[in-house]
Amino acid sequence: MSDKCLTPSFHLTLSRQYQMATLDIDEVRASFPSLESGYIYADNAGGSQTTQGVIDRVVDYLTNTNVQLGADYFVSMLSTQRVDEGSFTAAEMFNAVSINEVVFGPSSTMILENIARALENDIQPGDEFIITYEHEANNGPWKRLADRRNAIIKYWEPTPVSAENPYSVTYKVEELVPLVSSRTRLAAITACSNILGSLVPVEEAVKALRQRAEEQGARKVEVSVDCVAYAPHRKMDVRQWDIDYCVFSLYKVYGVHNAAAYVRSAALQTSLTSLAHDFLKVDDEPYKLQPGGPGYELVYGATAVVPYLKSLTPEDDLAASFDAIANYEQKLLAPLLRFLTDAKQVDRGVRIVGTSEINLSRVPTVSFVVVGQNAIKSKDVVGAFDKKGGIGIRYGNFYAYSLVDNLRPKLDVNDGVVRISLVHYNTVEEVEKIVDVLREILA
Repeated sequence: MSDKCLTPSFHLTLSRQYQMATLDIDEVRASFPSLESGYIYADNAGGSQTTQGVIDRVVDYLTNTNVQLGADYFVSMLSTQRVDEGSFTAAEMFNAVSINEVVFGPSSTMILENIARALENDIQPGDEFIITYEHEANNGPWKRLADRRNAIIKYWEPTPVSAENPYSVTYKVEELVPLVSSRTRLAAITACSNILGSLVPVEEAVKALRQRAEEQGARKVEVSVDCVAYAPHRKMDVRQWDIDYCVFSLYKVYGVHNAAAYVRSAALQTSLTSLAHDFLKVDDEPYKLQPGGPGYELVYGATAVVPYLKSLTPEDDLAASFDAIANYEQKLLAPLLRFLTDAKQVDRGVRIVGTSEINLSRVPTVSFVVVGQNAIKSKDVVGAFDKKGGIGIRYGNFYAYSLVDNLRPKLDVNDGVVRISLVHYNTVEEVEKIVDVLREILA
């Protein structure tokens, strides 16, 4: 696999004028064949719909190049080239330096478990890991690694921002910094909560924890960022963030069921032990974290994701397209949050789990519970939607078990929250239909 470098992308900040970019929603929806049915997909944080371009490439690969990689005959060489193209796609989405920093796997959970296994020999007893209450994919591997190596787990806990709503929790950088000590070895954080919908200021958080670690004399600190709930809505930038590991799931970014990871070259070479066959010399290559290799047709399918995203704006640029996505999604967020936070609904017992601001600090993943004298189970709210038909939403803890389990007043962790999660192919009209059903349920 060649070590070709990529041009650094332009970095976005929340202060940039997102309103300059717009989406043609009819053109967007035409790229997704499943949307022709009229069904309202509002469980997108669990998995997005797939573009026609991705479907076409998967079919093309299986039809024309479904052979093993690395052989000298023509079809194998073409297949190898196509799989390499998938790595370029992921590298561009991460803003990685090289495709040699890109790893593919069946899921973000599996990739992070592999990274944790490969990191085992570089962890000392007494090392400290800082993790969040977010999705278990970026928690469980580190907890198990800590158990194996006698390391210590510390939690960066979300705290409420509103005295009126104890569930209005979010992560605050000032509460992360005191957790850093001379023994800190790893921080595993999220860029966006798959329940709260709030964005974590990754660059600010990493800068603050690295500065604190240096002051405390920590010998080596690496940062793992879960971008699974972030990547459908915002552009990732591992270089700007100064992080070592990052994951996202292609099937939540308009692709198929696989995932990609960024592993900083220095970490790949000095922190991680190979998981590949012991006779393979892959210490400097991502294959050391891909025992058996990725699903080839799925990796090639990923090559259609970036062209789709770039097609959304005339600039043919990922930054501009995510600009447009962020701007458009505010239009989806506004009517839903306004309804759920209306005084009538608050009196009814509706509580947003997370913050309720309608701005670029959150994505249109909205979770809530109905509590009080006339409480309604989350399961029953979703059941009412299912009974009416035509709209797909979901309830539960969404594998952010610790987050739901630690909310106070206590919730049933299995009943969890009601989650409505939207992306840029949803429409304002669909949101209005969702609100109409909610109005009936909460009446």
